[in-house]
Amino acid sequence: MQKKQNNFVFIDGQNLNLGIKNLGWKLDYGRFRKYLAEKYAVTTAYYFIGYMPGNQPLYSVLQKAGYVLVFKPTIPDSDGNVKGNIDADLVLQAMIDFPTYDEAMIVTSDGDFYSLVKHLYQNHKLLCVMSPYIRTCSSLLKKEAKEKIIFMDNLRKRLEYK
Repeated sequence: MQKKQNNFVFIDGQNLNLGIKNLGWKLDYGRFRKYLAEKYAVTTAYYFIGYMPGNQPLYSVLQKAGYVLVFKPTIPDSDGNVKGNIDADLVLQAMIDFPTYDEAMIVTSDGDFYSLVKHLYQNHKLLCVMSPYIRTCSSLLKKEAKEKIIFMDNLRKRLEYK
């Protein structure tokens, strides 16, 4: 009997949200979590997000759908826009959990993750990089993920919030 896969996903929440918004639709987080479990054998789904007190309803939806939320304190930038940069937290969690999972999936279009993707690929631990939007996906990310990059533009029928 073959051992069941134990894959983890590390989701750049803001990048996912903005990427799907650029495609002109809204993601159903429950359907997405189920899709990750069924298609990619994802047992643990980390969702990295900047914490904003007014977003409690969203956090509840995400937790109910089965995501492990990892919050980053937010701070306003020089223009007054709120920023909660999760990059280091996502990379650190992926490395802490490295011995625990069979393969990791990274959901982002952000080129800041290219070193992590390169390391996972070289160590045969990269399941894939799932980028919300091909046009905004970093060329560095595409280069390091090689054949293991997929885009979400064709998943609308399956994952759109109705």
